[in-house]
Amino acid sequence: MKRFSERSRYEKRHLMAFSYALWVVGGEVRGPVELTDGVWERLPGTVGEPVLWLVRAEAFRAVVARLADDVLDGAEKERAAALRVAGDRDTYLAGHVGLRLLLSAYLGVPPADVPLTRLPCPLCGQPHGRPVVRDSPVHFSLSHSGGLCLLAFARASVGVDIEVVPALEVADDVGGALHPQETAELGRVRAEHRPAYFARVWARKEAYLKGLGVGLGRSMALDYLGAGPEEAAQVPGWTIGDVAVDDGYAAAVALQAEDAVPGAAGHADPGRE
Repeated sequence: MKRFSERSRYEKRHLMAFSYALWVVGGEVRGPVELTDGVWERLPGTVGEPVLWLVRAEAFRAVVARLADDVLDGAEKERAAALRVAGDRDTYLAGHVGLRLLLSAYLGVPPADVPLTRLPCPLCGQPHGRPVVRDSPVHFSLSHSGGLCLLAFARASVGVDIEVVPALEVADDVGGALHPQETAELGRVRAEHRPAYFARVWARKEAYLKGLGVGLGRSMALDYLGAGPEEAAQVPGWTIGDVAVDDGYAAAVALQAEDAVPGAAGHADPGRE
């Protein structure tokens, strides 16, 4: 029994050190911890430093089959059932089951009892703003694309985004919606590299806007974060960085400073009033 408890303490310390070390520091690209079956049972019952997790829908299929009916609420089940593409449905279920299991571990409550709600939208005041845990200091963000789910947990507002690198036609068509400097940067990149550059800057933008709680309700042209592989341009009060995930994907995370003014809506753009 003593040997088992010592091993458990070692595994918990190892998981804490491993996961907490994976935050973006000074623009350095880091990778998330992959969520595998049972890992949540060995987590510390709190969120200290920010933590990033990756859920692979295919690898998480057995967990979803075993636990989804018990841990998801009615709205989540309805949303999953409405997804007609099997791959999209599997990815949604993997992300939301993973989210509830991790929040359960951090909060010390059963997964089905995690009190999820949404803040009012900062733009219109309607209840479709950033998702939060009611009456809890734990902040989180979830994004999924192409069979991968990225999750972040922190003690301040946080946003993540993960994107499949699109076709060149998509990058060229949508790239014009970005900040003018970012659009110009994409135009200087060779065609074969442009989709990856586009996915990088789009992930940075969505992570930041999700952290603000406005999502795509705020124009992608307002904030300059940069499309290149160098460190993302920083927004006052926020740390924004790329996250290392599988080839063919781009991902990013944005974390608000704990002493930043709540509800900040953005920053002045270089060269714009």
